[in-house]
Amino acid sequence: MVTIQQGLRNDGVAVSMSQLCRWFDVPRRTVYYRPVKAAPAVRPELADPIKQLIEAEPSFGYRTVAGLLGMNKNTVQRIFQLMGWQVRKRAVGMRPRIQALPSVASAPNQRWATDLCRIWGGRDSWLTLALVIDCHTRQLLGWHLSRTGRATTAAAALEQALITRFGTLGRVPEPFLLRSNNGLVFTSRHYTCPVRSYGLRQEFITPRTVHSRTAWLNASSAR
Repeated sequence: MVTIQQGLRNDGVAVSMSQLCRWFDVPRRTVYYRPVKAAPAVRPELADPIKQLIEAEPSFGYRTVAGLLGMNKNTVQRIFQLMGWQVRKRAVGMRPRIQALPSVASAPNQRWATDLCRIWGGRDSWLTLALVIDCHTRQLLGWHLSRTGRATTAAAALEQALITRFGTLGRVPEPFLLRSNNGLVFTSRHYTCPVRSYGLRQEFITPRTVHSRTAWLNASSAR
């Protein structure tokens, strides 16, 4: 708009900015507005310890990082976003969902359930606990405690469950379901490959539902 006004002035035509705004139906406030907000900056004293921690433990999310460093989780999440450290990639393709309604295990070894949780280990700080239960008997078959929440932790708990129930590792006598949430651990190649080699079939809870985790826990404990 200023360029047009200057061009008209060079041609000997004096036109006010108000008149130009009326001709082009543009609010004067839009013409005069100049952004004053500075670009977001990341303070090195905050970003450096975060970077060191996620390089040592790539599986940690911003909530875990904030808890370990004693920082505000919103600040940590914002730094993740600005620095491009927030991973949102998900596996491509359809995941087998829960088919049976109502979802109730009527016999042992018909469906197992597994999940990961974070527990406080005192001097050892936060630890990851992987659990595997039989949805019919509600028996805890396998567990594994680790400093990291990687696929190897979940696979170790599954292997312990297979040894507890069948006495050895290898393909199960009859294939059955292994239920979990949609975590990247349970969809990684390091976990799905041994699951298939043991003869198990995976199924996942429906994502983005209000009570997806509650429904999964209720189904896991149902007989």
